[in-house]
Amino acid sequence: MNTDTILVVDDESMNLSVISEFLNLYGFNVLVAQDGHSAIQIAQNASPLPDLILLDVMMPNINGFQTCEILKQNDITKDIPVIFLTALSQTENKVKGFESGGVDYITKPFQHEEILVRINTHLTIQKQKKELELRNQFIQKTFGRYVSEEIVKQLLETPEGLQLGGEIRKVTIMMSDLRGFTAICESLPPEDVLRVINTYLEFMTPKIIKYQGTINEIIGDGMMVMFGAPVQNEDDAIRAVACAIEMQLSMVDVNNEIKSQGMPEVAMGIGIHTGEVIAGNIGSKKRTKYGVVGSNVNLTSRIESFTIGGQIFISESTAKECGDILEYYDTINISPKGSRHPITIYDVKGIGEQYNLKLPNRTEMTLKCLSHPLQIKYNILVGKHASGEWYNGKMISLAPSMGVIDVENAQLKRFTNVRLILFDRNGLEVTSNVYAKVIKNHLDIPNHFTIYFTGMPQHVTFFITALLTYETRKNEKCLL
Repeated sequence: MNTDTILVVDDESMNLSVISEFLNLYGFNVLVAQDGHSAIQIAQNASPLPDLILLDVMMPNINGFQTCEILKQNDITKDIPVIFLTALSQTENKVKGFESGGVDYITKPFQHEEILVRINTHLTIQKQKKELELRNQFIQKTFGRYVSEEIVKQLLETPEGLQLGGEIRKVTIMMSDLRGFTAICESLPPEDVLRVINTYLEFMTPKIIKYQGTINEIIGDGMMVMFGAPVQNEDDAIRAVACAIEMQLSMVDVNNEIKSQGMPEVAMGIGIHTGEVIAGNIGSKKRTKYGVVGSNVNLTSRIESFTIGGQIFISESTAKECGDILEYYDTINISPKGSRHPITIYDVKGIGEQYNLKLPNRTEMTLKCLSHPLQIKYNILVGKHASGEWYNGKMISLAPSMGVIDVENAQLKRFTNVRLILFDRNGLEVTSNVYAKVIKNHLDIPNHFTIYFTGMPQHVTFFITALLTYETRKNEKCLL
């Protein structure tokens, strides 16, 4: 059954009666008005609003052209299509009708069949416009908060390029994570934890949008960003690396802000990988989002897990996509979980050409031998979870963010994550919440490993600073 409503405006009662009966015959809901002022009132206040208006021109007080102009200036009625139905057949009148905002112009006497065809045509066009508006609103809602305005505009202008149903495509994925955030969560009240996260995201989000990345996930202190979905470009990998470098450089501003609020510094690790994924709508009828899935998403996460604060590790595929414009500190062979063979990752230092971004030079940190090694216990972390067994060891050398441990279990490998219980020189526990990553195996001394602190409570930072000050005064030199 037809549910479209048509407002017929004519000052002749006979004309209103004939047109109304004809439209009723074809199932339209009909509203009538005999002058322009009444038509405007009805069009603005009817519920539902008219889907189309048939408008006469020659009427008292205000004519049809003036009525149409007023309708088009009103936010409520501006989108209602207006068809002029009049005895004025001169070309200049037709031109005036279209200039005032009409979509069609029919002259009297008219054929019922002609009116019906033109009404149905413009109603169809109007419905298509509404569907397009809904689609555009969906795109704005789905992507508008997570991507740049340029990407949203491109999605709206090229609907054929957006496949939401699922497709295989090559993307560059970037994952970031705050080092030491677990320790922060354990030592700060919830409102301060959220303040750290929100400050971090306030600085990072504009950088991602600047480089046309799509924020796919924000999970606590971690982010997953896509370059190449939903919109794909040839320089996706290059922009991803440039974005990562600028994000790392912005961590200075992040820490200045959170330190001004009395909270501890944080550091970020970033992993980037390029490969094929399945991109499309993921979810159920009640909740759906655009995202990517596949083994290459998992590999990106593995690559990111090898980083320490301040590092950007990229895969070989990303390095090839970028070409010669990248500069590296080092290349490393790793064996990530789930990978059949070792892979090479690249420790990014900078990017050239139009980006011209570079991370600071890394200085070798001087480790101080401790005159009285500190007792430790350590637990090996697998992913985010700790193994059940604790091992004994000693902290024999120390710097503000790293140390050398002598352990009873020599099975530690490079990139192993550990949790430490640290004791002072009197054997009293300082903390059980120091997190670290093994960054060096001392092949000449099998039980010695250099670790980098990825997270510790603020009071432990003060403890280490005080201990190093004490050792400096003793003028001890590190032998390692």
